[in-house]
Amino acid sequence: MSDSAVSAWIGRSEETHEQLDTTVVKRMAATFDEANLSIGDALPSLWHWGFFQEPNPVGESGLGADGHPARGGFLPPADGRNRMAAGGRFEFHEPLRVGSQVTRVSTILQVEEKVGRTGSLLFVTVRHDFMQDGRLAMREEQDIVYREPTPPKLGAGEPAPEGEWSELVVPTPTLLFRYSAVTFNGHRIHYDWPYVTEAEGYPGLVVHGPLVATLNLRAFCRAHPEARVRRFSYRGQRPLIAPEAFEVGGRIVAPGKAELWASNTGGIAQRAEVEFD
Repeated sequence: MSDSAVSAWIGRSEETHEQLDTTVVKRMAATFDEANLSIGDALPSLWHWGFFQEPNPVGESGLGADGHPARGGFLPPADGRNRMAAGGRFEFHEPLRVGSQVTRVSTILQVEEKVGRTGSLLFVTVRHDFMQDGRLAMREEQDIVYREPTPPKLGAGEPAPEGEWSELVVPTPTLLFRYSAVTFNGHRIHYDWPYVTEAEGYPGLVVHGPLVATLNLRAFCRAHPEARVRRFSYRGQRPLIAPEAFEVGGRIVAPGKAELWASNTGGIAQRAEVEFD
């Protein structure tokens, strides 16, 4: 995209309204093998990804070859490129509540072309403000990358350091399918074996970056149930491929600050940071 075409998208905004209904919450709980929640309970961190789908979900005819909605609309078109979740940052002001009415205001903050090892990359940063009872409950900055359809780089990552807590995750095809379903994510790399191996060149089904982030933050919260998470950020380093097991864990690096990671035998695949009280 030209510089003028890129800058034209910056500042675009849209508003979505959603009730955090119990049906989606039940499906999230089943996906993560957690106890069900009731009206008024705090929604676990990052479960909001089960809500706030496209304001007008498109039918099958409106999908691209990769299973995502065809390019254009709110986000830049980036035709002929593969879309991936690169990472994100969160500020938590108060918990979202099951059953509450929430408004999400989304604004494109940045669109930038770069050249990486896999070719031309288009980075898009979107800010989402989640308003509940007239107050800002949570702010998310989402990083999306569109890359040219070249074979993915699957080299080894850095070895994970020794952690103070860890949990083992076995990403079964069923887990990936359920998470895709509950988040209404049609990206075929997470459930379509012929597509992901033949069209995009991965050796197997790719574990969702947001799914890994959710499991990583949950492991921190389980290890520190008294902590109140204030900020969280994560960034993908390399893909995790199902059904190879991986670990989510971390360590405290300073008062009120922890570093987290997800890793397997190939090294670190996702890094994250938590700030907490």
